[in-house]
Amino acid sequence: MRPVSPSRRRSASAVYAALAAQVLSVAALVVFEQVRGVRLALEISAFGSDAQASGARAVAGAATVFALLILFAAVTTIFVITTYLLWLVRIRPGSGSAAPSMRSLLAGWFVPVLNLAAPPVLLDRLWQGCRPAEGRRSHWLVLLAAWWTSWLTAAALIVRLPFSPRAEAGLTGLGPAELAAVALAAVLCAATVQQITAAQTSGARHRRRIKESHAIAQAVPDLSAPTP
Repeated sequence: MRPVSPSRRRSASAVYAALAAQVLSVAALVVFEQVRGVRLALEISAFGSDAQASGARAVAGAATVFALLILFAAVTTIFVITTYLLWLVRIRPGSGSAAPSMRSLLAGWFVPVLNLAAPPVLLDRLWQGCRPAEGRRSHWLVLLAAWWTSWLTAAALIVRLPFSPRAEAGLTGLGPAELAAVALAAVLCAATVQQITAAQTSGARHRRRIKESHAIAQAVPDLSAPTP
């Protein structure tokens, strides 16, 4: 197995940056919702389509800010998906024969129902293929389970928003609970990326040292052999 190339390290860094941007976008939406959301929803309902009504211009300005925040959240989500997939593509060849195929990875992430359980299993196969140091598996499994549980929790909280009374009263219904869930899922996702990248690096170094020691052993003459 080859050591982690600079391109793979850059891919991991891109995932970290994308996750941070996504958390920032959700935080901005939550702040806007808490400060202006309910009042803006009431004002939009009151003004309706009357653009000439008193105060309509201020409402339009606030609505524009809200639209930009929604766009920012959408763009950062696409950024996360893109950078994560690129990281998977680049990290997979360094995970040996145990690495799942690209078809399996894509199906595990995008096929409905299957994607509720397959991603952590596939990620675990990548981690095992890196042949990390002994004694790390229990720590890895706890991290993997925590990440996936937090991700499912964040997804469930966001999916239920359209049916939440908060969403009916405001603009999105986003609140501190959703922000905390998204932030925790992002931090744990970054931790899994870091663990696999680090495991691949340490595994490659360990195998390189073994090869070097074997080469040295073969180069040094066997002193126990009888001399002619």
